[in-house]
Amino acid sequence: MEQNQQAFIAGLEQLKETARLQGNMLTNGQIDEEFGKWQLNEEQLTLLYDYLNKNNIGIDEPGNVEEHLSGEDVNFLAMYLNELKELPDVTDGEKRAVMMSALAGDKDAQAKLVEIYLLEVVELSKLYAGQGVLVEDLIGEGNVALSMAVTMLECVEGIDEVAGFLVKMVMDAMETSIGDDFDNRELGENVLNKVNEVNDKAKELYDNLLRKVSAKEVADELGLTEEKVNEAVKLSADHIDYIEGDTNAE
Repeated sequence: MEQNQQAFIAGLEQLKETARLQGNMLTNGQIDEEFGKWQLNEEQLTLLYDYLNKNNIGIDEPGNVEEHLSGEDVNFLAMYLNELKELPDVTDGEKRAVMMSALAGDKDAQAKLVEIYLLEVVELSKLYAGQGVLVEDLIGEGNVALSMAVTMLECVEGIDEVAGFLVKMVMDAMETSIGDDFDNRELGENVLNKVNEVNDKAKELYDNLLRKVSAKEVADELGLTEEKVNEAVKLSADHIDYIEGDTNAE
């Protein structure tokens, strides 16, 4: 069961990466090819398509990334794109020449390559809009990754792989940023839930016993250790008033 779950998740991640490389789009054929073997029922398919939609991935046509931009995102992009208008236009031939020099280790060419791809970073950031991280922060992460990527071109085999390498580095950085943000929010929610659980149980005991209760009494009711209860009280900034004693004591 666990192996099946891991295989399903791996397939989903592969599809997400494919979608990013296709302009945030998947075909129904690609979805069927990856998940047809799972024989998903209607409810499971609905959940799958909802997941793709939440990740701004369109089916048979690019997802409408603009609708996921917040007001703050729109305002930042207007200002930032206005700044990027100052950048000189570059022809495909000039871009290829810069790539060749950057591949050879030319520092000026690497800096120029970063400049050329700044607009691409903006477009990639829109693909991840609405997933918990501001576009401004996604662009910041992407620009840092881009600056690192142009110094790592020895990893690619030739000029035709440069563009894909740079885009993947930027996308990976943005996805890591979103993952880190999600983990932090999940941790915060878990902490809040634990504090609320201890507070609610302490209040329930207080109302029944008509007195403040001990950390041990709360712990016994919740199946926790006294240490965990005291940690919850500390995390609440000592705002759980139904528990007696000095929970700040070591």
